[in-house]
Amino acid sequence: MKHLPKHLQPRWRYLAVGFETWPDADVDRGVFQRELWYAAQNLLGDVGSADVDLTVVRFDRWDGGGEAIVRVRRDESDRARAIVACVETVGSDPIGVRVAGTSGTVRACEEKYMRGGPERTEQRHVTAGGDTQAVAVRDGRLEYRTNDALTAGTPLDIE
Repeated sequence: MKHLPKHLQPRWRYLAVGFETWPDADVDRGVFQRELWYAAQNLLGDVGSADVDLTVVRFDRWDGGGEAIVRVRRDESDRARAIVACVETVGSDPIGVRVAGTSGTVRACEEKYMRGGPERTEQRHVTAGGDTQAVAVRDGRLEYRTNDALTAGTPLDIE
């Protein structure tokens, strides 16, 4: 089978997507892709989600967050941004998602918008509710476990 001529080939845009989760959340590429498809189907229906054609091209994850590059059709980038904004959970874990930017190539998307690597994390012990426990400190935020749930706050919330 011959290739399509250049003027008939599909045109793509790439969204740089950053996300934050709890450190113990189980997020991988397949689960994130499925949540994007569900959000597209719920927001636009079957035909609309097929027009947008969301595909996760690159996925990097670390404790508490990650980055992804999502491929969409060129004329559908605004609707794709709305779909990404509708993702609020991955599996049973809450997730905060943001679109850092849009680019015409994967390489440009990586160079402009992908920060790579996790934030520097340090471990401390604090007393909260009468119990001493380990706390992860990231960029001025504290994350600790209370009653089988993770809680986040600032140092002023703990003291």
